[in-house]
Amino acid sequence: MGWFTRVKEGITTSTEEKKETPEGLWYKCPECSEIMTSEDHEDNLWVCSKCQYHDKIGSEEYFAILFDDHKFTEIAPDLIAGDPLVFEDTKKYTDRLAKTRKDTGLNDALRAAEGKLDKHHVVITCMDFRFIGGSMGSVVGEKIALAADVALKRKCPFIIISKSGGARMMEAGFSLMQMAKTSAKLTQLAKKKLPYISIITDPTTGGVTASFAMLGDLNIAEPKALVAFAGPRVVRETIGRDLPEGFQTSEFVLEHGFLDKIVERKDLKATLARLFALFKG
Repeated sequence: MGWFTRVKEGITTSTEEKKETPEGLWYKCPECSEIMTSEDHEDNLWVCSKCQYHDKIGSEEYFAILFDDHKFTEIAPDLIAGDPLVFEDTKKYTDRLAKTRKDTGLNDALRAAEGKLDKHHVVITCMDFRFIGGSMGSVVGEKIALAADVALKRKCPFIIISKSGGARMMEAGFSLMQMAKTSAKLTQLAKKKLPYISIITDPTTGGVTASFAMLGDLNIAEPKALVAFAGPRVVRETIGRDLPEGFQTSEFVLEHGFLDKIVERKDLKATLARLFALFKG
């Protein structure tokens, strides 16, 4: 039974006439619950204006932030994964790949491109968490290798932006092989004295952390990014004790000597440009 009844004619609004607020107009920060327009959030590079929480973004956004005039040439954009193990869990791996490609518009969990960053020629690869948790499969390793070859040819800096849950279980050993493959390719860059900068974003875990994410000439991270091999819950259950406050955040990892610097997203492009100038000098 309702507490109030409308008595005047014409005061009732039919369901058909009600206007709903379109989805996607507003953003609520998951860290501090600050509400802002999605447009303002994007203008602030998807960082909360109140608490500086860095929201997860993908390759499209990072490329727009870093490449001059949003211009770049993509490397091996059409490379897609096979199914060498004919893997199936709750669904076939081939079906999972097809659905994820359709839902995200991505061909795999990493894109690679070359272009100018503050007039410096650079090759950038960036992981997309939306594609099966940014998991590292054979395509991720191959595209990093191909992108490194372009950097070797251009004699320019190489950047990997990591955001991953780790190895892709559906490719088993083929996925784990990418740890060695990418590490070997980075060694070729080092021998040619070409700078490799690793940018670690939230989250970076598993085999990605255990390979290319931590092999940079400089390892930098965004604020409060999860940087780990095994996640906090797994570590807690394994050792049976509470973890230090802020355990495995980029700030914690920096304090313990595994990172060189934490850089806010708004300062990322300028910081990289200064680093390139230093390397060149």
